[in-house]
Amino acid sequence: MLYGMALPIFGFGMVFVGICLLVARELGNPLLVGLAVLGALATVLRLAALRAYRRASPVGDFEALMRWEQRYPIGNYALAAFIAILNVAAISAHEPMLHLLTVSLVFGFGAGIVSRIAARPKVCVISLLLATLPTIAALALHALQPHPDPLHTQLFLIEAFIVAMITGLSLQTVAHLYRSAVEHHTARHDMALLAKTDALTGLANRLSLREHFQGRMAAARRTDSQVAVHFLDLDGFKAINDHHGHPAGDAVLREVARRLEAMVRSEDVIARLGGDEFIVLQADLVQDTEAELLARRIIREISKPYRVEDNLLTISVSVGIATAPKMGLELERLLACADGALYRAKASGKARALFCVEVDLVTAAAA
Repeated sequence: MLYGMALPIFGFGMVFVGICLLVARELGNPLLVGLAVLGALATVLRLAALRAYRRASPVGDFEALMRWEQRYPIGNYALAAFIAILNVAAISAHEPMLHLLTVSLVFGFGAGIVSRIAARPKVCVISLLLATLPTIAALALHALQPHPDPLHTQLFLIEAFIVAMITGLSLQTVAHLYRSAVEHHTARHDMALLAKTDALTGLANRLSLREHFQGRMAAARRTDSQVAVHFLDLDGFKAINDHHGHPAGDAVLREVARRLEAMVRSEDVIARLGGDEFIVLQADLVQDTEAELLARRIIREISKPYRVEDNLLTISVSVGIATAPKMGLELERLLACADGALYRAKASGKARALFCVEVDLVTAAAA
C-alpha cells in the first residue's frame, strides 16, 4: 500500500516545485530556488524507491518488508519540512496572496497523507506536525508584528487558528481511519483463518492442507527429498462418543491435536479432515524409515490415556503412510493410497502403521 502511490507523489511534488519557484521569483529569494531543487530531488528519489520496491516484489521476508517500511517515511518527512520552510519564508515577507498559496500546500499535503497512509498513524502524525506547527507559529508571530492594516492581527490569528483546527481534525481522522483499517484487516484475517482452519481443533483443514502440500512438494523437488502423508484414524473413538457424549469426544479430539502438534517439526503440517481422521504431512525426508519412526511415535503418544473431567479414557490410532514421489505426486492420490494402507492396518489388528503398496492404489482406484 505504501509503495503504490506514484501518481500522487509525482503530482504533489510538481505542484510544490512550481509554487516554490513562483514564491522565489516574487520575493527575490534565491534560497527558495534551492528549496525547489530539493523538493524535486526528494520527489525523484521517492519515485525511484517505489520503482525499486516494485522490482523487488514480492518481498516475502518479514525483516526485508520492515526495512522497506522504515525507508518510506523519510521522503514524507523531508517534503513536510520543505513545506514548512516555504511557508515560514512566505509569511515572514508579508505577501498574503503568496502565503495563501503556500498554506494551501499544507492542506493538500495533509489530506493526501491522511487518505493514503492512515494505516501508519505515526508517519501521518509526524508528517502533519512537521508541516503545520512551523506554519502555525509563523502565522501567529506575524500577527504580532505592527502593520497599518487594522485587521492585520485578527486576520493572521484567525488563519493560524484555522490551520491549527484543520490539523487537529486531521489527527482525529487519522485515528478513525486507523481503527477502521485495523478492524477491516482483522476481519479479513479472521475470515481467511476460518476458511482454512478446523473450528474444533484449530488445525489446518483440507483446503489449507492442499496449499501446504503444494509448497512442500515444490521444496522436495528442489532438494530431491520425499514427503510422507500419514493418514490417521482413531481406534475406539466411537465408544467414547457413545458412552460419554460428544463433549467428551470433542475434548479428546482437541487433546489429540495438541499431542500431534507437540510431536512434529515446524515444517510439518497437521490437518483434521473431519470426524476422527487426521493427516500429518511430513516434509524433507531422506528415507522411508523416518516416516515409520514418526508413525510409531504417534501411535505411542496418542494411545496414552486422556483425562476428561473425572474419567480416564483410552483410545489408539492406526496409520497409513504414502510417500511422494514414490506413490504419486498428487495429494488426492496420496490420500487415497494412505487410506488404503490405513484400512489394512485396522484390519490387521489396529494401533499399527503400514506403508501404502501397489494393491492400495488399485483398491483406491476401484473405489
